[in-house]
Amino acid sequence: METKDMMMTSMSTIDKEENGGERGKEREEVEGQEEETQQENGRLVLADGLGDRGPKSLNSGPGQQVSNGYTTSTPQSPREGSAPAIALGAAPGPTGGTGLTGPLGGLRTLVVQQTSLERPRETWSKKMDFLLSVIGYAVDLGNVWRFPYICYQNGGGAFLLPYLLMAVFGGVPLFYMELALGQFHRSGCISIWKHICPIFKGIGFAICIIALYIAFYYNTIMAWALYYLLSSFRPTLPWTTCTNSWNTANCNRYLSSDQNVSWSNSSTSPAEEFYTRHVLQVHLSPGLHQLGSISWQLALCLLFIFTVVYFSIWKGVKTSGKVVWVTATFPYLVLLVLLIRGATLPGAWRGVVFYLKPDWDKLLSTTVWIDAAAQIFFSLGPGFGVLLAFASYNPFHNNCYKDALVTSSVNCLTSFLSGFVIFTVLGYMAEMRKQNVDDVAKDAGPSLLFIIYAEAIANMPAATFFAIIFFLMIIMLGLDSTFAGLEGVITAMLDEFPHLLAKRREWFVLGLVCVCYLGALSTLTYGGAFVVKLFEEYATGPAVITVVLLEVIAVSWFYGTNRFCNDVQVMLGFYPGGFWRVCWVAICPCFLLFIIISFLAFPPEVKLFHYQYPSWTTALGYCIGVSSFICVPAYMVYHLLNAKGPFKQRLLKSITPQPSTDNHRDLFVTNAI
Repeated sequence: METKDMMMTSMSTIDKEENGGERGKEREEVEGQEEETQQENGRLVLADGLGDRGPKSLNSGPGQQVSNGYTTSTPQSPREGSAPAIALGAAPGPTGGTGLTGPLGGLRTLVVQQTSLERPRETWSKKMDFLLSVIGYAVDLGNVWRFPYICYQNGGGAFLLPYLLMAVFGGVPLFYMELALGQFHRSGCISIWKHICPIFKGIGFAICIIALYIAFYYNTIMAWALYYLLSSFRPTLPWTTCTNSWNTANCNRYLSSDQNVSWSNSSTSPAEEFYTRHVLQVHLSPGLHQLGSISWQLALCLLFIFTVVYFSIWKGVKTSGKVVWVTATFPYLVLLVLLIRGATLPGAWRGVVFYLKPDWDKLLSTTVWIDAAAQIFFSLGPGFGVLLAFASYNPFHNNCYKDALVTSSVNCLTSFLSGFVIFTVLGYMAEMRKQNVDDVAKDAGPSLLFIIYAEAIANMPAATFFAIIFFLMIIMLGLDSTFAGLEGVITAMLDEFPHLLAKRREWFVLGLVCVCYLGALSTLTYGGAFVVKLFEEYATGPAVITVVLLEVIAVSWFYGTNRFCNDVQVMLGFYPGGFWRVCWVAICPCFLLFIIISFLAFPPEVKLFHYQYPSWTTALGYCIGVSSFICVPAYMVYHLLNAKGPFKQRLLKSITPQPSTDNHRDLFVTNAI
């Protein structure tokens, strides 16, 4: 309900004796008005007859109760300040209580506490809108292609042990912490820092830049999937034949009916050539130093993707919360259909055995634990500002603890399920080619979907149907994450600059989408796949992990774990247990530091198709990553230079959180009644 200006009126004094018989009725009317007002606005209090209820102070002390049953230090909407309160004073009553003004029959004073003139914060229409949005954000393309590949590469079933340990002690506590922070402070990733530790506000700006980098390349993958989807509406899928203009002499049409075809190491499948030579056209670019022209087909596909994104998020979570009912649930239906179909294919058991057969010796390798930590972190997605933004639209007393456990569990189970969907098909491909599963599964990343899985679909009965639903699933998995990533930026900017952007959301979202589209043009060139790989490896990973490390340190060490746990207790009614406190203070920082050190000690060897990235691209990648993280120290310097007073006082003020309450509080006193 919007915060409204309270109208102050004056009424003439009426003789006590003449109105003595009417006072009871008047009081009943006032109390009836109090009940009605509290129903309409949980932040209004009409207090009449204070003498009958015991002493109350006119000033809003830290222990004063407001209508939601909480003290003014813990309001329903801390960002909006404490709740407005109306106190109708009375004289001492029979109980001897102290009133606000003169004798019982004398004048009474109407006190109005006006706390904020800001527009109320938008909320989710339904609880399920929030849950589906979080699940849709966490369950993305990486769950389908990255987890199965990393799992079999790092010991199969044995990999599940480090994966679960990293989830329990690292990923889920971070996930829970961000949901609780966003829900309590009801702010985006920039403005929230004034309530936690003001000097770390640069973290919010860094998160927004990282989100833009992700939008530059992530949506291009959906454009590829859209191109595949449009190419699927024909009786014969174009990646099943070798007679097209883009095919080479090495192309081997290798369907299940072609028993006489021999497969060699130099052979290429029609699916591989369709992907590399027709969709991406990487053969026309020698590398990052010469990207070539923009593919107009992909440019149109990406334009359509961003158009869908814009009209899904332009009005806020009220609209995006409805869209995710389709985009978050449809992929599960498709995964179930593909799992059943894959399980009935010949050779599917070979893929499942290869996927889950444990290799316990690999647990002694540091690489396995590094991959497990990185996978669970990027899968759950803390640190991108999305969880803060989504949780900020929740009711204040929403059980975000249960939400964190449910959504993170669904995410991990989806990754595990996707492994069966992928490897039943890989086992079928190995059976058909008479090769080992590891030879078939050598491709990772998008190639696993656009080459191997696309080829397997082409070999199935009703190939066109399965191709359509599969690439629709890829698009919807990506759309959810794009909705979330951009909503994190939008919420952050609108909360930071409310007077400038609050009433111009549609125009701001349009400008943001246009910037993302222009930034993605380099990924639409003939060498665009090389740019996508560069952004994926360097622009986001190290930077966002470092940002989350600073976030955990700021919350646990500067803001204080006890203070944070008290906030959680105010919201949920219970104090977080010792396990969560230990994770936030010690285990999570060590978890993140472990990933950062391992990345620096073992930088990834970046290679795509037959292109080995030269050494200068490593320097370029680190520069892109640092360009976002540089916001953190830059803002620290800016904040200290602009603060007033001696340096010690500046430093102390910069690490002292501003209270979420008592902001913009005014007391208006009416004329006597």
